Amino acid sequence: MSSSTSDVAAPPVVTGVQRQADGVALLLPEEARLFRPVETAGVGILVLLGSSGRMDIDRARLLSEHGAHAMAVRWFGGEGQAPGVCEIPLEVFTRALDRLEEEEGVERLAVLGLSKGAEAATLLACVDDRVDLTVAMSPTSVVWGNVGPGLDGVTTPYRSSWTWRGEPLPFVPYDESWVPEEAMEPFAYRNLYEVSMALDIDTSAAAAIPVEEIRGDLLLAAGEQDLLWPSSDFARALAARRLEAERQVEVIFNETAGHTPLFPGQNPAAQSLHIKRGGTPAGDSELGAEIWNSMVKRLDLQP
Repeated sequence: MSSSTSDVAAPPVVTGVQRQADGVALLLPEEARLFRPVETAGVGILVLLGSSGRMDIDRARLLSEHGAHAMAVRWFGGEGQAPGVCEIPLEVFTRALDRLEEEEGVERLAVLGLSKGAEAATLLACVDDRVDLTVAMSPTSVVWGNVGPGLDGVTTPYRSSWTWRGEPLPFVPYDESWVPEEAMEPFAYRNLYEVSMALDIDTSAAAAIPVEEIRGDLLLAAGEQDLLWPSSDFARALAARRLEAERQVEVIFNETAGHTPLFPGQNPAAQSLHIKRGGTPAGDSELGAEIWNSMVKRLDLQP
């Protein structure tokens, strides 16, 4: 349901490695694009978008320009993958970390995710202790049901968005009685997530992302005006779990930001015809700048 800030079309799937003007096309077996820095900061960063189905080329390129080996991955919607966010194996992302770890000069690993990509990022860090920093932008505090069909082409009944070692993760299904407040698109979906979580407290508790298990550092960022889902409330819930376990957490909020933070130099996306993201361009840019500054400091990236 989320969309990217300024994506570009991904290249076709290729076998082996192919040099391109804006990165190296890889097959992991997932389609991926790797951007190498001129001078390395010693960090490899996996960059994950949400349910647009695209690779986050812009952020990966930007991170490489500041010293990171940055990899964007197509984790659904590609050849041999589920067409929707439905029972996606977390192994997709551990394989990407494997490949980043092979890059000369990479001594630390990080993962940056937006929306459903943040859901994947936090779950990845829960199961893979190699992640030194997880940056979750507009995150969720629970695992959600699928968004779109699985490999079998079926969307409902709802299944988990994710699997690990072949087993689906506990998830919160959507309230099928929910109706948007707006008469016509674009819709604000925030209330759908709020009412769905309230349907069954035990189910929601079982689906909570156990961020207290993340070995590395955790950076959460959310806009208070997010209309896609209540990411600021989700970020508070995640932070509470970390603090209760006496684990590190940094949380960045912005009163006027919506669902999609903008890193320095990024332009706002065209307004969606289907989804309300909320916030203002100024707020999104302010939030993105704070996230960027924290990442530069934490990962020793070039300013």
